[in-house]
Amino acid sequence: MAENDDQERTEQPSEKRLRESREKGDVPRSRDLSGAVVVLAGVSALMSGGQAAMMHVRHIYGFGLSYGRDALFSDQLPSRVLSLAMHEAMSLFAPVALATMLAALAGPLLLGGLNFSAEALQPKFERLDPIAGLGRIFAMRGLVELGKSLLKLLLIGAVLVMVLKNWQDDLMATGHGEVGAGTFKAMSLLGHGALLFGSILALIGGADALYQKFDHTKRLRMTRQELKDESKESDGNPELKGRIRQLQFQMARKRMMQELPKADVLITNPSHFAVALRYDEGRMGAPRVIAKGMDELALQIRMVASSHRIPTVEAPPLARALYATTQIDREIPSALYVAVAQVLAYVFQLKQAVSRGDAPPKAPQPDVDPDLMGPYQF
Repeated sequence: MAENDDQERTEQPSEKRLRESREKGDVPRSRDLSGAVVVLAGVSALMSGGQAAMMHVRHIYGFGLSYGRDALFSDQLPSRVLSLAMHEAMSLFAPVALATMLAALAGPLLLGGLNFSAEALQPKFERLDPIAGLGRIFAMRGLVELGKSLLKLLLIGAVLVMVLKNWQDDLMATGHGEVGAGTFKAMSLLGHGALLFGSILALIGGADALYQKFDHTKRLRMTRQELKDESKESDGNPELKGRIRQLQFQMARKRMMQELPKADVLITNPSHFAVALRYDEGRMGAPRVIAKGMDELALQIRMVASSHRIPTVEAPPLARALYATTQIDREIPSALYVAVAQVLAYVFQLKQAVSRGDAPPKAPQPDVDPDLMGPYQF
Protein backbone atom coordinates (compact mmCIF):
# COMPACT_ATOMS: atom_id res chain seq x y z
CA MET A 1 0.00 0.00 0.00
CA ALA A 2 2.78 2.41 0.90
CA GLU A 3 4.77 1.52 -2.20
CA ASN A 4 1.90 2.40 -4.49
CA ASP A 5 0.84 5.44 -2.50
CA ASP A 6 2.13 7.95 -5.04
CA GLN A 7 0.50 6.06 -7.90
CA GLU A 8 -2.85 6.07 -6.11
CA ARG A 9 -2.82 9.82 -5.47
CA THR A 10 -4.96 10.58 -8.50
CA GLU A 11 -7.59 12.83 -6.88
CA GLN A 12 -7.32 16.60 -6.80
CA PRO A 13 -6.81 18.11 -3.32
CA SER A 14 -9.96 19.10 -1.50
CA GLU A 15 -10.72 22.60 -0.27
CA LYS A 16 -10.03 21.47 3.29
CA ARG A 17 -6.59 20.16 2.38
CA LEU A 18 -5.72 23.31 0.45
CA ARG A 19 -6.85 25.45 3.39
CA GLU A 20 -4.77 23.43 5.87
CA SER A 21 -1.76 23.67 3.56
CA ARG A 22 -2.17 27.44 3.36
CA GLU A 23 -2.43 27.71 7.14
CA LYS A 24 0.91 25.90 7.39
CA GLY A 25 2.47 28.40 4.98
CA ASP A 26 2.71 25.82 2.18
CA VAL A 27 1.68 27.81 -0.90
CA PRO A 28 3.20 27.79 -4.40
CA ARG A 29 6.06 30.27 -4.64
CA SER A 30 8.51 31.08 -7.41
CA ARG A 31 11.66 32.92 -6.37
CA ASP A 32 12.60 33.30 -10.03
CA LEU A 33 9.32 35.04 -10.82
CA SER A 34 9.60 37.33 -7.80
CA GLY A 35 13.20 38.16 -8.69
CA ALA A 36 12.26 38.93 -12.29
CA VAL A 37 9.49 41.28 -11.13
CA VAL A 38 11.91 43.11 -8.82
CA VAL A 39 14.56 43.46 -11.55
CA LEU A 40 12.09 44.68 -14.17
CA ALA A 41 10.54 47.15 -11.73
CA GLY A 42 13.93 48.57 -10.75
CA VAL A 43 15.19 48.84 -14.32
CA SER A 44 11.94 50.40 -15.51
CA ALA A 45 12.07 52.99 -12.73
CA LEU A 46 15.70 53.78 -13.54
CA MET A 47 15.15 54.10 -17.27
CA SER A 48 11.92 56.10 -16.98
CA GLY A 49 13.83 58.78 -15.07
CA GLY A 50 16.90 58.73 -17.30
CA GLN A 51 17.30 62.50 -17.59
CA ALA A 52 16.87 63.06 -13.87
CA ALA A 53 19.24 60.17 -13.10
CA MET A 54 21.82 61.67 -15.47
CA MET A 55 21.54 65.02 -13.70
CA HIS A 56 22.13 63.40 -10.30
CA VAL A 57 25.16 61.50 -11.64
CA ARG A 58 26.57 64.71 -13.14
CA HIS A 59 26.16 66.48 -9.83
CA ILE A 60 27.95 63.68 -7.98
CA TYR A 61 30.88 63.86 -10.43
CA GLY A 62 30.89 67.66 -10.14
CA PHE A 63 31.17 67.63 -6.34
CA GLY A 64 34.38 65.67 -6.55
CA LEU A 65 36.00 67.59 -9.39
CA SER A 66 35.07 71.25 -8.91
CA TYR A 67 35.89 73.32 -5.84
CA GLY A 68 37.70 76.58 -5.20
CA ARG A 69 41.03 77.37 -3.49
CA ASP A 70 39.39 78.28 -0.18
CA ALA A 71 37.44 75.05 -0.13
CA LEU A 72 40.61 73.10 -0.92
CA PHE A 73 42.30 74.30 2.26
CA SER A 74 39.15 73.91 4.39
CA ASP A 75 38.88 70.91 6.73
CA GLN A 76 35.11 70.79 6.05
CA LEU A 77 35.54 69.94 2.36
CA PRO A 78 35.39 66.11 2.67
CA SER A 79 32.31 66.09 4.86
CA ARG A 80 30.55 68.68 2.71
CA VAL A 81 31.32 66.81 -0.54
CA LEU A 82 30.32 63.49 1.03
CA SER A 83 27.05 64.93 2.35
CA LEU A 84 26.09 66.45 -1.00
CA ALA A 85 27.02 63.27 -2.87
CA MET A 86 24.96 61.14 -0.47
CA HIS A 87 21.97 63.42 -0.95
CA GLU A 88 22.24 63.16 -4.73
CA ALA A 89 22.71 59.37 -4.53
CA MET A 90 19.60 59.00 -2.40
CA SER A 91 17.63 61.12 -4.85
CA LEU A 92 18.97 58.94 -7.67
CA PHE A 93 18.13 55.56 -6.12
CA ALA A 94 14.97 56.47 -4.14
CA PRO A 95 12.57 55.80 -7.08
CA VAL A 96 14.40 52.55 -7.83
CA ALA A 97 14.28 51.46 -4.18
CA LEU A 98 10.57 52.31 -3.93
CA ALA A 99 9.76 50.42 -7.15
CA THR A 100 11.72 47.33 -6.11
CA MET A 101 10.16 47.35 -2.64
CA LEU A 102 6.65 47.46 -4.09
CA ALA A 103 7.60 44.78 -6.61
CA ALA A 104 8.93 42.56 -3.80
CA LEU A 105 5.56 42.85 -2.04
CA ALA A 106 3.55 42.38 -5.22
CA GLY A 107 5.61 39.45 -6.55
CA PRO A 108 3.98 36.79 -4.33
CA LEU A 109 0.51 38.00 -5.36
CA LEU A 110 1.11 36.74 -8.88
CA LEU A 111 1.17 33.11 -7.76
CA GLY A 112 0.23 32.21 -4.21
CA GLY A 113 -1.12 35.50 -2.91
CA LEU A 114 -0.27 37.10 0.42
CA ASN A 115 -0.19 34.56 3.22
CA PHE A 116 1.00 34.84 6.82
CA SER A 117 1.45 31.64 8.79
CA ALA A 118 2.69 31.56 12.37
CA GLU A 119 3.35 27.85 12.00
CA ALA A 120 5.78 28.48 9.16
CA LEU A 121 7.83 30.73 11.48
CA GLN A 122 8.34 28.01 14.06
CA PRO A 123 11.82 26.42 14.01
CA LYS A 124 11.99 22.90 12.60
CA PHE A 125 15.06 21.18 13.99
CA GLU A 126 14.61 18.16 11.74
CA ARG A 127 15.81 20.37 8.89
CA LEU A 128 19.24 20.40 10.56
CA ASP A 129 19.61 16.67 9.98
CA PRO A 130 22.46 16.33 7.41
CA ILE A 131 21.25 12.94 6.18
CA ALA A 132 17.76 14.28 5.52
CA GLY A 133 19.35 17.32 3.85
CA LEU A 134 21.28 15.08 1.46
CA GLY A 135 18.07 13.23 0.75
CA ARG A 136 16.35 16.49 -0.16
CA ILE A 137 19.27 17.49 -2.39
CA PHE A 138 19.18 14.25 -4.38
CA ALA A 139 15.39 14.01 -4.43
CA MET A 140 13.43 14.88 -7.54
CA ARG A 141 12.72 18.43 -6.35
CA GLY A 142 16.42 18.98 -5.63
CA LEU A 143 17.37 17.75 -9.08
CA VAL A 144 14.77 20.00 -10.67
CA GLU A 145 16.11 23.02 -8.77
CA LEU A 146 19.64 22.11 -9.87
CA GLY A 147 18.48 21.87 -13.49
CA LYS A 148 16.81 25.26 -13.26
CA SER A 149 19.94 26.84 -11.83
CA LEU A 150 22.07 25.41 -14.65
CA LEU A 151 19.52 26.57 -17.22
CA LYS A 152 19.54 30.09 -15.80
CA LEU A 153 23.33 30.11 -15.82
CA LEU A 154 23.46 29.01 -19.45
CA LEU A 155 20.78 31.43 -20.66
CA ILE A 156 22.10 34.44 -18.78
CA GLY A 157 25.67 33.61 -19.76
CA ALA A 158 24.71 33.26 -23.42
CA VAL A 159 22.83 36.56 -23.34
CA LEU A 160 25.76 38.27 -21.63
CA VAL A 161 28.18 37.00 -24.29
CA MET A 162 25.85 38.16 -27.07
CA VAL A 163 25.46 41.58 -25.47
CA LEU A 164 29.20 42.07 -25.02
CA LYS A 165 29.84 40.93 -28.56
CA ASN A 166 27.18 43.10 -30.22
CA TRP A 167 27.77 46.16 -28.04
CA GLN A 168 31.57 46.00 -28.05
CA ASP A 169 32.01 49.05 -30.22
CA ASP A 170 29.49 51.07 -28.22
CA LEU A 171 31.17 50.13 -24.95
CA MET A 172 34.55 51.18 -26.28
CA ALA A 173 33.10 54.46 -27.57
CA THR A 174 32.08 55.54 -24.06
CA GLY A 175 35.74 56.27 -23.28
CA HIS A 176 36.06 58.81 -26.08
CA GLY A 177 34.55 62.26 -26.42
CA GLU A 178 32.84 64.27 -23.70
CA VAL A 179 32.45 62.86 -20.22
CA GLY A 180 28.72 63.64 -20.07
CA ALA A 181 27.96 61.95 -23.37
CA GLY A 182 30.06 58.92 -22.44
CA THR A 183 28.38 58.61 -19.06
CA PHE A 184 24.92 58.87 -20.59
CA LYS A 185 25.84 56.22 -23.17
CA ALA A 186 27.21 53.89 -20.52
CA MET A 187 24.07 54.25 -18.41
CA SER A 188 21.89 53.63 -21.45
CA LEU A 189 23.79 50.46 -22.29
CA LEU A 190 23.62 49.34 -18.67
CA GLY A 191 19.86 49.95 -18.54
CA HIS A 192 19.15 48.07 -21.77
CA GLY A 193 21.37 45.20 -20.61
CA ALA A 194 19.55 45.02 -17.28
CA LEU A 195 16.19 45.16 -19.09
CA LEU A 196 17.24 42.26 -21.29
CA PHE A 197 18.50 40.42 -18.23
CA GLY A 198 15.15 40.99 -16.48
CA SER A 199 13.23 39.75 -19.53
CA ILE A 200 15.20 36.51 -19.51
CA LEU A 201 14.48 36.15 -15.80
CA ALA A 202 10.79 36.80 -16.48
CA LEU A 203 10.66 33.97 -19.03
CA ILE A 204 12.38 31.63 -16.62
CA GLY A 205 10.15 32.84 -13.76
CA GLY A 206 6.98 32.30 -15.79
CA ALA A 207 7.98 28.72 -16.59
CA ASP A 208 9.00 28.17 -12.97
CA ALA A 209 5.67 29.56 -11.71
CA LEU A 210 3.75 27.03 -13.83
CA TYR A 211 5.97 24.23 -12.55
CA GLN A 212 5.65 25.33 -8.90
CA LYS A 213 1.87 25.42 -9.15
CA PHE A 214 1.81 21.98 -10.77
CA ASP A 215 4.24 20.57 -8.19
CA HIS A 216 2.28 22.06 -5.29
CA THR A 217 -0.97 20.50 -6.54
CA LYS A 218 0.76 17.19 -7.17
CA ARG A 219 2.18 17.07 -3.64
CA LEU A 220 -1.29 17.68 -2.18
CA ARG A 221 -3.08 15.10 -4.30
CA MET A 222 -5.14 12.60 -2.36
CA THR A 223 -6.13 8.97 -2.65
CA ARG A 224 -9.78 8.03 -2.91
CA GLN A 225 -9.63 6.60 0.59
CA GLU A 226 -8.33 9.90 1.95
CA LEU A 227 -11.21 11.71 0.25
CA LYS A 228 -13.69 9.28 1.82
CA ASP A 229 -12.11 9.66 5.27
CA GLU A 230 -12.12 13.45 4.99
CA SER A 231 -15.75 13.40 3.87
CA LYS A 232 -16.63 11.34 6.93
CA GLU A 233 -14.80 13.79 9.20
CA SER A 234 -16.54 16.76 7.60
CA ASP A 235 -20.03 15.31 7.32
CA GLY A 236 -19.91 13.07 10.35
CA ASN A 237 -20.36 9.32 10.68
CA PRO A 238 -23.57 8.23 8.87
CA GLU A 239 -24.47 5.86 11.72
CA LEU A 240 -24.01 8.63 14.28
CA LYS A 241 -26.05 11.06 12.18
CA GLY A 242 -28.80 8.45 11.88
CA ARG A 243 -28.79 7.96 15.62
CA ILE A 244 -29.01 11.72 16.18
CA ARG A 245 -31.96 11.97 13.77
CA GLN A 246 -33.65 9.10 15.58
CA LEU A 247 -33.22 10.81 18.94
CA GLN A 248 -34.50 14.09 17.53
CA PHE A 249 -37.56 12.31 16.15
CA GLN A 250 -38.23 10.64 19.49
CA MET A 251 -37.94 13.95 21.34
CA ALA A 252 -40.26 15.65 18.83
CA ARG A 253 -42.79 12.84 19.24
CA LYS A 254 -42.58 13.14 23.04
CA ARG A 255 -43.21 16.90 22.90
CA MET A 256 -46.11 16.30 20.49
CA MET A 257 -47.72 13.82 22.86
CA GLN A 258 -47.32 16.27 25.72
CA GLU A 259 -49.14 18.97 23.73
CA LEU A 260 -51.88 16.64 22.49
CA PRO A 261 -54.17 17.02 25.59
CA LYS A 262 -54.53 20.73 24.71
CA ALA A 263 -56.19 19.89 21.35
CA ASP A 264 -59.77 21.03 20.64
CA VAL A 265 -60.52 18.33 18.09
CA LEU A 266 -58.96 15.24 16.51
CA ILE A 267 -59.66 14.67 12.82
CA THR A 268 -59.16 11.09 11.61
CA ASN A 269 -59.20 9.06 8.40
CA PRO A 270 -60.51 7.03 10.48
CA SER A 271 -57.62 4.58 11.05
CA HIS A 272 -54.63 5.61 8.89
CA PHE A 273 -54.41 9.35 9.67
CA ALA A 274 -54.93 11.43 12.78
CA VAL A 275 -54.46 15.22 13.05
CA ALA A 276 -55.04 17.18 16.27
CA LEU A 277 -56.03 20.86 16.03
CA ARG A 278 -56.05 23.63 18.58
CA TYR A 279 -57.52 27.10 18.15
CA ASP A 280 -57.15 30.02 20.55
CA GLU A 281 -59.01 32.95 19.02
CA GLY A 282 -57.15 35.51 21.11
CA ARG A 283 -53.64 34.21 20.38
CA MET A 284 -53.83 32.50 17.00
CA GLY A 285 -54.67 33.81 13.57
CA ALA A 286 -55.88 30.37 12.46
CA PRO A 287 -56.21 26.84 13.90
CA ARG A 288 -52.86 25.15 14.47
CA VAL A 289 -51.78 21.52 14.10
CA ILE A 290 -50.27 20.38 17.41
CA ALA A 291 -50.01 16.65 16.60
CA LYS A 292 -50.31 14.38 13.59
CA GLY A 293 -49.44 10.83 12.70
CA MET A 294 -50.02 7.97 10.30
CA ASP A 295 -50.75 4.29 10.93
CA GLU A 296 -49.18 3.20 14.26
CA LEU A 297 -48.53 6.76 15.41
CA ALA A 298 -52.09 7.70 14.45
CA LEU A 299 -53.33 4.86 16.70
CA GLN A 300 -51.30 6.19 19.63
CA ILE A 301 -52.67 9.72 19.03
CA ARG A 302 -56.22 8.40 19.04
CA MET A 303 -55.63 6.50 22.27
CA VAL A 304 -54.22 9.59 24.03
CA ALA A 305 -57.05 11.75 22.67
CA SER A 306 -59.63 9.24 23.87
CA SER A 307 -58.11 9.14 27.35
CA HIS A 308 -58.39 12.95 27.55
CA ARG A 309 -61.89 12.99 26.03
CA ILE A 310 -60.92 15.08 23.03
CA PRO A 311 -63.72 15.15 20.41
CA THR A 312 -62.91 13.01 17.38
CA VAL A 313 -64.31 13.71 13.94
CA GLU A 314 -64.00 11.28 11.04
CA ALA A 315 -63.31 13.37 7.92
CA PRO A 316 -60.94 11.33 5.69
CA PRO A 317 -60.30 13.95 2.95
CA LEU A 318 -59.68 16.72 5.49
CA ALA A 319 -57.41 14.50 7.63
CA ARG A 320 -55.28 13.58 4.62
CA ALA A 321 -55.14 17.22 3.43
CA LEU A 322 -54.11 18.49 6.88
CA TYR A 323 -51.45 15.79 7.15
CA ALA A 324 -50.03 16.64 3.71
CA THR A 325 -50.06 20.45 3.92
CA THR A 326 -49.31 21.43 7.53
CA GLN A 327 -46.31 20.77 9.75
CA ILE A 328 -46.58 20.38 13.50
CA ASP A 329 -46.98 23.67 15.39
CA ARG A 330 -47.94 25.49 12.16
CA GLU A 331 -51.21 27.16 11.23
CA ILE A 332 -53.38 25.49 8.62
CA PRO A 333 -53.40 26.93 5.06
CA SER A 334 -56.13 29.35 4.08
CA ALA A 335 -57.52 26.84 1.57
CA LEU A 336 -58.70 24.67 4.50
CA TYR A 337 -60.24 27.45 6.61
CA VAL A 338 -63.85 26.68 5.60
CA ALA A 339 -63.52 22.93 6.09
CA VAL A 340 -61.88 23.28 9.52
CA ALA A 341 -64.42 25.96 10.52
CA GLN A 342 -67.22 23.44 9.85
CA VAL A 343 -65.50 20.90 12.10
CA LEU A 344 -64.91 23.42 14.92
CA ALA A 345 -68.54 24.57 14.67
CA TYR A 346 -69.65 20.94 14.98
CA VAL A 347 -67.44 20.48 18.09
CA PHE A 348 -68.96 23.59 19.67
CA GLN A 349 -72.50 22.35 18.90
CA LEU A 350 -71.61 18.91 20.26
CA LYS A 351 -70.42 20.35 23.56
CA GLN A 352 -73.62 22.42 23.82
CA ALA A 353 -75.80 19.38 23.13
CA VAL A 354 -73.97 17.25 25.70
CA SER A 355 -74.30 19.95 28.36
CA ARG A 356 -78.03 20.25 27.72
CA GLY A 357 -78.61 16.51 27.30
CA ASP A 358 -79.84 16.93 23.70
CA ALA A 359 -79.16 14.64 20.78
CA PRO A 360 -75.73 15.18 19.19
CA PRO A 361 -75.67 17.08 15.87
CA LYS A 362 -74.82 15.39 12.62
CA ALA A 363 -71.06 15.24 11.93
CA PRO A 364 -69.96 17.36 8.94
CA GLN A 365 -68.30 16.00 5.81
CA PRO A 366 -66.43 19.06 4.49
CA ASP A 367 -65.34 19.21 0.86
CA VAL A 368 -61.61 19.38 0.25
CA ASP A 369 -59.70 20.02 -2.96
CA PRO A 370 -58.02 16.68 -3.86
CA ASP A 371 -54.83 18.52 -4.84
CA LEU A 372 -54.36 19.51 -1.18
CA MET A 373 -54.03 15.85 -0.22
CA GLY A 374 -50.76 15.55 -2.14
CA PRO A 375 -49.60 11.91 -2.25
CA TYR A 376 -52.48 10.85 0.02
CA GLN A 377 -55.35 11.35 -2.45
CA PHE A 378 -56.12 7.65 -2.50
